[in-house]
Amino acid sequence: MKTELQIAADKLVNEIFVVKPGESVVLTADYDSNENVLRTVADSVKEAGATVMIATVPTPRSVGKAADPDLPIEPLTAALSVCDVWIEFNHQWLLYSTPFERASQVNKKLRYMCLVDFNEDLMIRTIGHVETPQLQVFMRRVAELTRNAKTMHVTTPAGCDVSFEIDPVHYVACDCGDASFPAIHMLTGQLNVVPRFGSINGTIVFDGSVTPPFGHSPKEPIRLIVKDGIIERVEGGEEAAEYERYLRSFNDPGMLKMAHIAYGFNPGAKLTGNIVEDERVWGSTEWGIGYVSDIDAPPHGQDAVSHTDGICLNSSVWLDGVQIMDKGQIVLPELVELMPKLN
Repeated sequence: MKTELQIAADKLVNEIFVVKPGESVVLTADYDSNENVLRTVADSVKEAGATVMIATVPTPRSVGKAADPDLPIEPLTAALSVCDVWIEFNHQWLLYSTPFERASQVNKKLRYMCLVDFNEDLMIRTIGHVETPQLQVFMRRVAELTRNAKTMHVTTPAGCDVSFEIDPVHYVACDCGDASFPAIHMLTGQLNVVPRFGSINGTIVFDGSVTPPFGHSPKEPIRLIVKDGIIERVEGGEEAAEYERYLRSFNDPGMLKMAHIAYGFNPGAKLTGNIVEDERVWGSTEWGIGYVSDIDAPPHGQDAVSHTDGICLNSSVWLDGVQIMDKGQIVLPELVELMPKLN
């Protein structure tokens, strides 16, 4: 009898990625990755009739392009540029790094997913126990409503109050558990929107985890005062001051620019300090700051040396003035009918 972890790994490989016999799969990791998860997923890949390689590097000191000095860029890029599937299990993520950027540009068949810091419990709760087919129906409808809207307004009980325009040219990524086609995919349960650059105005309040630099929820909410898409100042306690110093330490104007917002829609996700899971806590919204790829925001994206994310819990959302979510709960009747359940 297969363990719950093996069942979840099989679901990742067969149901989400639809790996086919003869395909090549690369699992990337670093010294802080979970070996049990890696080997279990590798076993599922082999059982599916595909070939698999685990590429492990010493844990980089940072993430994204800031990790480049610690990476074997050319060999890693070479492997990722020819494989069919790349699943990232790194602790310090390679997303937005130079190998990621090069591979995503040249490998037109690549199906990629970022599963940072995955452990056994996380895989079972957010993949194995999720009713993926029904979640896909629900999230695709939210994505459709969002793509067709011109404006979005978000508030939270912690004081978030921010509005922006939706750019029809920018990609609305619906990560609903379907990584069967070439694209940059994320863990099931996130719907990502890149607003029109320069249109974001208001106050964004992080009361969930902030990563990097913390990897946990702040003791006091961190308030970002944003004008025309740029952070003017950061307010709050000691961690707010530390966060502002972190953003400015890059000496890069791009690290003060808001990048994207995402809905959290994974029924099995909970706030743990792992940003990949935290971004998917049901009813939250997540804001990214810094780098945006040209895939998400053609034709040039938004350049920055790195990227950081923060969570706004219990979000209320309006699209063109119509409320779809209230303090983390779906309230639009047609969406209430489509909501998935946790197995």
